[in-house]
Amino acid sequence: MIGILVQVFISFLLLYFFDQGKLEVLGIYPSKKRIGNAFVILLVSMIACSLGFIFRIIFAKETWGINTLFSFKLLIDGIWWNIKSVLFEELIFRGVLLFLMIKWIGKNYGLLISSIAFGVYHWFSFEILGNYTMMLQVFLLTGVVGFLYAWGFVKSQSIYPAIAMHFGWNFTQDFLFSSGPIGKGLWVQLLPSPQITVGYFVYFLIVFAPILLFLLINATLLHLFNKKVH
Repeated sequence: MIGILVQVFISFLLLYFFDQGKLEVLGIYPSKKRIGNAFVILLVSMIACSLGFIFRIIFAKETWGINTLFSFKLLIDGIWWNIKSVLFEELIFRGVLLFLMIKWIGKNYGLLISSIAFGVYHWFSFEILGNYTMMLQVFLLTGVVGFLYAWGFVKSQSIYPAIAMHFGWNFTQDFLFSSGPIGKGLWVQLLPSPQITVGYFVYFLIVFAPILLFLLINATLLHLFNKKVH
């Protein structure tokens, strides 16, 4: 949490010295519209991420059950861990630096640099340096997702949509389905895992359909929610 407070302070200093602006340029002051739109985007992101696991249950015959060690404290810890990790990344990649880049070099270059930086960042956070196939896959995937987050910031003039999308996907994957770096959350896959061969269409549904729906539906929502924002 101290790291996030330091980020906020640095953001304030950057705005003060380079733009004479305030943190409201990030659209952080809550309003009924901002909170309502972010809540819808959050739910859509969670549902899209969940589809991948639902397809695994249906087509790959995986079995999932409630974590026997699940508790209210574990839930709060999972929420808090994801809030901190999402805020840390959003303040870097969709915060004041993005705002200043857009102002100095234009929207298109700002979006491009932000998405490229987000993709490269995940080489280090996923610890895949040297695995060039994985590096390319992760760069393309997280770069496209990072572009949507940054575009959401531009479209809405608020950091809330990016936070909602980011948290919705990460929390669902990392905690609800225990497939992240924080260990077991709500549901856990029961072993042994079945050995089933699936066709290309089913593989597409499991691996790619959730993220494509995530991108398409959220992009559509951002457009509909912010038609009059330029």
